[in-house]
Amino acid sequence: MKTSSSTNDTLDQLSVNTLRFLSIDAVQKANSGHPGLPLGAAPMAYVLWAKILNFNAQNPKWFNRDRFVLSAGHGSALLYSLLHLAGYDLTMKDLKEFRQTGSRTPGHPESMFTPGIEVTTGPLGQGFGNGVGMAIAEAHLAARFNKPGYHLIDHYTYGIVSDGDLMEGVASEAASLAGHLKLGKLIYLYDDNKISLDGPTSLAFTEDVLKRFEAYDWHVQTVADGNDLKAIENALENARNEKDKPSLIAVKTIIGYGSPLQNSSKSHGSPLGEENVRKTKAFFGWDPDKQFYIPEGVKENMQARSTAGAEAEKVWNQLFDKYKKEFAKEAAEIELSSQDNLPQGWQKALPVLKPADGQLATRQASGKAIEALRKTVPWLFGGSADLASSNEMSTKDDASFQPGHYEESNIWFGVREHGMGSIMNGLAAHKGVRVFGGTFLTFSDYMKGAIRLAALTEAPVIYVFTHDSVGLGEDGPTHQPIEQVAALRIIPNLVTIRPADANETIQAWRVALEREKGPVALILSRQKLPVIDQDKFPSATNVEKGAYVLKDSGEGNTPLILIATGSEVSLALAAQEKLAAEKINVRVVSMPSWELFEKQDAAYKESVLPKASKKRLSIEALSPFGWEKYVGDEGKILGINRFGESGKGEEVLEALGFSVDNVVKEAKALLN
Repeated sequence: MKTSSSTNDTLDQLSVNTLRFLSIDAVQKANSGHPGLPLGAAPMAYVLWAKILNFNAQNPKWFNRDRFVLSAGHGSALLYSLLHLAGYDLTMKDLKEFRQTGSRTPGHPESMFTPGIEVTTGPLGQGFGNGVGMAIAEAHLAARFNKPGYHLIDHYTYGIVSDGDLMEGVASEAASLAGHLKLGKLIYLYDDNKISLDGPTSLAFTEDVLKRFEAYDWHVQTVADGNDLKAIENALENARNEKDKPSLIAVKTIIGYGSPLQNSSKSHGSPLGEENVRKTKAFFGWDPDKQFYIPEGVKENMQARSTAGAEAEKVWNQLFDKYKKEFAKEAAEIELSSQDNLPQGWQKALPVLKPADGQLATRQASGKAIEALRKTVPWLFGGSADLASSNEMSTKDDASFQPGHYEESNIWFGVREHGMGSIMNGLAAHKGVRVFGGTFLTFSDYMKGAIRLAALTEAPVIYVFTHDSVGLGEDGPTHQPIEQVAALRIIPNLVTIRPADANETIQAWRVALEREKGPVALILSRQKLPVIDQDKFPSATNVEKGAYVLKDSGEGNTPLILIATGSEVSLALAAQEKLAAEKINVRVVSMPSWELFEKQDAAYKESVLPKASKKRLSIEALSPFGWEKYVGDEGKILGINRFGESGKGEEVLEALGFSVDNVVKEAKALLN
């Protein structure tokens, strides 16, 4: 049946208002949430989802779908309403359980629970960076895999961002890099309502945002009326036609539009109240007595894009079938990498080093691992926050991901640690790449928000944190980490690994790549360390167990256990030799990862740290926080409870008690 233009206009407006009222009904029923954004931003969201976005609600993971990020995650009720109306597996019951324990509609979007949610957002600015990561992934994969007649990877990344997002430094970092990289398939709608949680943005945010983004080399536009559907659609089409710049469209909206609390911060983060909900519905000519109401024709209208997307996916699958016949190797890579799988036998590329190879810093061993792995896992993608030469990654002499060279897998993140972290999460969410990023361990503080979200969302990203102790030397206490590993260890679902030597480092990379659900932080030394002889000591593959017995001296009982991590393992071995010369039996345990050790069964834990052996000394040139669990009541912790100082690394370590003589002294004191 043909539909007149006026009828289309009416259905459009009806759909917009349905989005508004499903959202505020959900907020009101929960008596918790953010009604202001859905009331103001529903028109732009509707235009994007009903007119532009390419997706298939029946297969939310179709690889060539457009991606959508609600960076302003507090407006989650709007996103849930969109997903429900667009045909995703999100029911009316789910909408009514908004913000309730165990529901699939939590207070902020969480990618693990709700189909159609690409990334977990809420901490402002993070989603902005995630979208940049997705756009980088799309550009990289298109450059690697598209062939004449086979545009397999060809989609956009869209988002809705808020004033709060654009105030956050992480968004500025990511925006700057996106502009430099000319990510033309990245388009953000800016909900420009001039209100934040506490009040008008004029109290703290009076810059010219569009000029800032022009300076970042973004394409910028303004839609003067946030309710003008046609103007929003035209702006989106203009953005799609801009191939060499990411786009920011400032849509002038009114927060809480149509409610008695419109244009006020009071509508930002609190329910409107029953009476104000009724008045808001009356303003739009909606029956105030109807809740969770969907008028006839709205679902069909909202699901049209998904229907078209399903057809587009069929065509894409047919194209991919042809591609597989012509480009079998490339097709196999797409199939593996899009599922976070690895090639058969990839571990064989990992080198095994001998003491004769000379001493190596674990950061150097990590560089060797990356070099080897890129040959067998070609979708390994990453770089450093302007410390590549220090992190032992690709440097300026190597080709890198740049405009015109998107096929390259080495990326310069620049001095943008937090931006790097959020971009890594977006790359991981997109899939098709296995991402890593590096900086000094002390600067992990700058990216903690992104690390926490990676752990929360089970993102398989790898952090390469080098210069891991006061042993880094003359740069001094500003660069010498003390508390950072302790802070990382307490993040749920983050695995930290502090390897003892080159071979443990290489095996730590194996463990990191094999981990499918959650991030891994590799904690690596600046200073060179002896290579532990694999012919005389247990295999470094034991890293996967988190802790293992490296050496026992003497026969029978073990009165003393030295537990060490990282660079201090070789120190423990040297101390053991001295103690053994005095007929003192000592066990040395290498404990690169608390988290991996905790996953082992009780019998294995007992075999490494017998309960009967109560004299234990932990040795780690970092904060002692948490070691009580492993040394027990009769043990002692050799750690650092102060900031370091500038000086030669070995001298600073010795001054702070990390010498063979002091370890021997502390060990003997435990036994007396």
